[in-house]
Amino acid sequence: MPAPQEKSPSRTVSRKADHLQLCISGPVAYEKSTGLEAIELIHCALPELDFDEVSTETEFLGRPIHMPVLVSAMTGGFPEGGTVNEQLAEFCEAFRIPLGVGSQRAALEDPEQWETYRVVRRRAPSIPLIGNIGAAELAAGLDVEMLRRLVEAIEADALAVHLNPLQELLQPEGTPRFRGVLRQIERIVGALQVPVIVKETGAGLSGEVVRRLLEVGVRIVDISGAGGTSWAAVELLRRGEPDGPGWVFRNWGIPTAIALQEAASVAGSEVTIIASGGITNGLEVAKCLALGAHLVGIARPFLQALARGGRRALERYAEELHWQLRAAMFLTGSPDIPSLRRARWRWVRSEPVRGE
Repeated sequence: MPAPQEKSPSRTVSRKADHLQLCISGPVAYEKSTGLEAIELIHCALPELDFDEVSTETEFLGRPIHMPVLVSAMTGGFPEGGTVNEQLAEFCEAFRIPLGVGSQRAALEDPEQWETYRVVRRRAPSIPLIGNIGAAELAAGLDVEMLRRLVEAIEADALAVHLNPLQELLQPEGTPRFRGVLRQIERIVGALQVPVIVKETGAGLSGEVVRRLLEVGVRIVDISGAGGTSWAAVELLRRGEPDGPGWVFRNWGIPTAIALQEAASVAGSEVTIIASGGITNGLEVAKCLALGAHLVGIARPFLQALARGGRRALERYAEELHWQLRAAMFLTGSPDIPSLRRARWRWVRSEPVRGE
């Protein structure tokens, strides 16, 4: 593989544009499944409630939300990304669901990019918003004042730190330097006035990693398992090396169902678990909640809906998600989200399988 190139503001902007386009239309899906097809919710033939009684209302980061679905971090840091952020923010505000922005590194490198993030809070004054920075930036010594600036720029309710060693390893301009990241996370957990969320970017958090994060004070984790967008595939395509030496890692990662089960096994009652990674419909949302998640993150399907048909396509997709989630709740006898999180389920296969 060619040596990583030095990062610069212009390269960061170009990289983010590449990411957006590939996530919309590129062949970047995992070739193995999330594992959620191996999970079955137990049908309740006597739900003892009417369908119109089922409520998906809940709360996240101290704000009420319409359903436990998060539009996960995707973009920002270049002009088209700012437009996407604005459209997503308007939609999320209208539908009352949380939104996470993509990595804010670009704004630190290029002041002209701050507006591509600031627009989010202006368009979404009441929903939970999540800022975003990479673990590699923390390891490089990004100071707390700069992190506070990221939070203040969008009036974020939390700051996500994304762990992406696989992506950094394969990215043409990547910096796979992760020594000291855990210590830096511990430092900012105590220094910031908002919660710190630690998330993967599609390769999954193991139970052991979740345990180590909890030991340094993290109380919100996003397991972001394998089965959705493969960032290894994204970066291999960007390299122009889809068949290069890195191809053996194209499907590297912990399937979402396994990562979620491991996280739930080590998390206490004070820990919030976000499940993401290849979730596309409301039944899968329900399965994740029954497995132990409090919230479910979805990224690429929202992005594709927006690209395909704008605001109306976003609304149709969200309405379908909402109906499917409510249907799963009704069919398990779960009138509300806490009840769904206690719903019975079983493995119908011994382990997740590769996608067809």
